[in-house]
Amino acid sequence: MFQLDSGIIQRNPGEAVRVIQSAQFLASRWEASVRRIRYAVAASLDGYIAGPKGEADWIVMDPDVDFGALFEEFDTVLIGRRTFEGMARAGQGALPGMKTLVFSRTLRQHDYPDVTIVAEKAAETLESLRAEPGKDIWLFGGGLLFRSLAGSGLVDTVEVAVMPVLVGGGIPLLPPPAGRTGLELTGHKVYGKTGIISLQYKVK
Repeated sequence: MFQLDSGIIQRNPGEAVRVIQSAQFLASRWEASVRRIRYAVAASLDGYIAGPKGEADWIVMDPDVDFGALFEEFDTVLIGRRTFEGMARAGQGALPGMKTLVFSRTLRQHDYPDVTIVAEKAAETLESLRAEPGKDIWLFGGGLLFRSLAGSGLVDTVEVAVMPVLVGGGIPLLPPPAGRTGLELTGHKVYGKTGIISLQYKVK
């Protein structure tokens, strides 16, 4: 953290204020330039992001949600192995128009040329990625990848679209064991047509 010598403050308080303001300005510019990793996901009211067999047929599509605008906020997507394999079985791989990183120690890059397989040094990879110019980074799922990245302090926001349904079991939003993470509410919206509640939190 920036510190200013007490002698400078006593000798020239006006200059000290200008130095502090300049440091604060540079710090804010640096924070603004760092791309955020955002965990944006749909979840049931009882905290599941998929059913016991990975099913997501309970997720409601609201006509008032502007998915086009949402996708425009990202240019990179992060996906765990299980989520990616489920997408691949459904005929989906890389998301169109986005750089796709799949985190896995078992998948091989030559088998999936349309995505980037990250097998090791995940934290270093993401720190480097966040420092590059670009849009925000979408942590698409699943819960295990979220737990790993959150535990390493690499998740900036948690954005949950709460569906009006109780799934009763399945893949949790944050699988145990996991540490406590403080959140600050930054936005919310209720979609009256379907009962979806959108919640946006900043990770403290």
